[in-house]
Amino acid sequence: MKEVKEFQTESKELLNLMINSIYSNKEIFLRELISNASDAIDKYRYKALTSGGAIPLNDFEIELKVDKKKRTITIIDNGIGMSKNDLIENLGTIAKSGSKDFASRLKEAKEKQDLNIIGQFGVGFYSAFMVASKVEVLTKTIDDEAYLFVSDGQDSYSIENAKKDDVGTEITIYLKKSSKEEDYDGFLEEYRIKNLVKKYSDYIRYPIKMLTKKKEQEKDADGKPNEGKFIESEIMETLNSMIPLWKKNKKEVTNEELDNFYKDKFYDYQDPFTSLFVRVDGKITYDALLFVPSHTPYNLYSDSYEKGLQLYSKGIFIKDKCAELVPDYLKFVKGLVDSADFSLNISREMLQQSPILKKISENVEKKILDKLKEIKKTDFEKYTGFWKNFGEHLKYGLYSTYGSKKDLLQDLLIFRSVNNDDKFISLSDYKDKMVKDQKYIYYASGENLDAIKLLPQMEKFKKEGIDVLMLDQKIDEFALLMLHDYDKVEFKSISDETATELSKEDKEKVEKLATDNKRLLDTLKESLSEEVSDVVISTKLVDAPVCFSTKAGLSLEMEKTLNEQPGMEESVKAQKVLELNPEHPLFKAFSAIQNNDDLVKAYASILYEEAMLLEGRDITNKQVFVQKINELLVKALN
Repeated sequence: MKEVKEFQTESKELLNLMINSIYSNKEIFLRELISNASDAIDKYRYKALTSGGAIPLNDFEIELKVDKKKRTITIIDNGIGMSKNDLIENLGTIAKSGSKDFASRLKEAKEKQDLNIIGQFGVGFYSAFMVASKVEVLTKTIDDEAYLFVSDGQDSYSIENAKKDDVGTEITIYLKKSSKEEDYDGFLEEYRIKNLVKKYSDYIRYPIKMLTKKKEQEKDADGKPNEGKFIESEIMETLNSMIPLWKKNKKEVTNEELDNFYKDKFYDYQDPFTSLFVRVDGKITYDALLFVPSHTPYNLYSDSYEKGLQLYSKGIFIKDKCAELVPDYLKFVKGLVDSADFSLNISREMLQQSPILKKISENVEKKILDKLKEIKKTDFEKYTGFWKNFGEHLKYGLYSTYGSKKDLLQDLLIFRSVNNDDKFISLSDYKDKMVKDQKYIYYASGENLDAIKLLPQMEKFKKEGIDVLMLDQKIDEFALLMLHDYDKVEFKSISDETATELSKEDKEKVEKLATDNKRLLDTLKESLSEEVSDVVISTKLVDAPVCFSTKAGLSLEMEKTLNEQPGMEESVKAQKVLELNPEHPLFKAFSAIQNNDDLVKAYASILYEEAMLLEGRDITNKQVFVQKINELLVKALN
């Protein structure tokens, strides 16, 4: 019985958008369908090998058929097949997850003429409709169910019971008619099919076969050639080399092949940022192809994102997302590992406990980081592009492992800095450019670069030519806290109470100022006892009247970040110290009235709120602040 089903509204819109938007790279439909056929055979093969003989092994292959009269191209595989539910779930629903994002990406790609986006959202089958007026899918599963799926890619599709002798899937594409604008006839030419298979699918490990015509010179009864006479015969030709890309000699694999493999295998629409070809022979033997994306995967920060590399054993697919092969902080890395040291029946529990897997994982991690260090050294500008996308993850790697990965990660860290025109600088470069007698690597943290540059403490460092790293991400300070030092030089926040280094003469000057203004400092401290732990004479300020410093290594930015975390039962509070600039007229005015305790207390909160504003923070009681400012204005104007 035939069932006709409507495409979901969103699926219909996306399908229409895709078919009518991607107009310059229609040839990739064959790549997508061959890739799907290969995946189906992978699944059958694995199921057969682990069935204890219950499911027979076949001579696996993918066959292409071209019929010029009917204007059809058929892709046939003897893989796992699809059930009725599979057809509905996989073919009846386009872009099951992230479909809205797919639509926006597709529109953006069209505007930029970046039109190789098809595979990213698992909609490879639908690429057929770029060239097809109708598509038929005849499929049969191991359980002996056979169905026919038919659709013109418009509003609906049909599914009905069918007859099929063998397990597997046949996809028949009815090509659109050519026009002045579009040529579809070319896809019916034998040479074009061969070129497309060689270009996109040569690495497929199963033979891709096609019945091709071959001209041979006619021979007489004695076996001598009859000149000018030829006979035409048909032979079943294998079009691909069948050597998995990762099994080929590295020197034989071009960057274009790696890029195409990545986009096809991992559903991306852009070339990778970098790729890594790994072959290890020894106590543990494995091959690996690793890729760092050139952009942040669309669902990287969603709960639906699954990290992990594909796992193969002797070229046989075992697991799609083997999370144990990459640490969490490198979850954006794509790729595969193929090792003969794993059995086909290895379970998830066995993988988690496998010392072999652990060793491979450690080696893969180091290989990735070494590659990134190489790029950072040879092409710093290119590396900054990677850092903008994934630098936060490397810092998370430091923090989440309590600094145990310091040696692996510290030379990959880069930050924007004040004396480097806001450009990125590495820790090694910062250290090399430190001024004479500078004891620390200084940093400042804030919500954004503009807020950091306006911190009042920054004035002194700029004046003395000391560079300051600008930390504008929430993870930054926590990462440096775990790092502690770089090449034996400690990190120090410019807001730390011990940030400035004083000469003996300066210390004596500050001590005298503190003694002369003891009553003022004590009164302010008493009045602001709930907000600050101390009030002191500042050595950090040049033009600003006040600033905050903090104690015990907990900055105001860290305080804010920690208190924003879900599940915090008690709020964290940094120990703020209010620092007063002794050279500022405001300090001198307060010093002159320090014997008037009531007046000092009345305006103490103004100093505190001013420090908050200079720190880029919101003030606690705007009404009181405005009221006291108005009081001062009235007195000044009278």
